Formats: sequence, C-alpha cells, structure tokens
Amino acid sequence: MKSFALTLVLLVGSLSPMVAQSKLDFTLKNDTGVVIAEVYVTPNHSDDWEDDIMGKDVLPNGDSVDITFSRTEKTCNWDLKIVDEHDDEIEWTELDLCKASHITLQYKGKKATAIIK
Repeated sequence: MKSFALTLVLLVGSLSPMVAQSKLDFTLKNDTGVVIAEVYVTPNHSDDWEDDIMGKDVLPNGDSVDITFSRTEKTCNWDLKIVDEHDDEIEWTELDLCKASHITLQYKGKKATAIIK
C-alpha cells in the first residue's frame, strides 16, 4: 500500500508557501494496527478536544500525515486523541511538540505509546 501525505492546518489560518513553518509542525505516523478515522490535538491544559482535524479523511495503519499549526501557537505540551474505525478512542497526553518533528503512534497490549523524534 502506498503511503500518502496529507497536510492539515490546525487552529485558525491558512498557510501560504511563503509562511515559515511553526515549531509545532510534525509528521504523524499511524503504527497502531487500526485505521484512524479521527484525530484531535489540543493543548494539555484544555478541557475540550475541539474539532477532528482529519475531516472526512482516514489514516490507514502504516501511513503518515503532516500536521501543521498556526505560527501564533506557542504552547509546547499537547494531548492527542484518535478514534479508530470501530469508534474506539485512544489518548496520548503531554506530548512535547516543541521537540517533535515525527511522532509514531503505537497501541499494543492496550498500551498507548508514542515514539517522538
């Protein structure tokens, strides 16, 4: 299966080719063993998951997607939640996106882990 690259703009604003990347931008790889139907990324201190950033797209196991933030966002610690094709939810908390350029999500033995590079 071919991998695909999908760029998602998180929060408000559109990015033009002339706009520099945010320090929070990262590539998310799905290594969970399930198809990801929804992705939510919110600041760690927030009580609300906001909107699904995948929209109508899905992220098959083994594929990656580029997550892009507004340049005005400065918070480093974020929580991430996925909803799989069976409506099961899996969460990762306190991901330091200021230090991440690639995040691989894994879910094995009912344990959610993230490899951050």
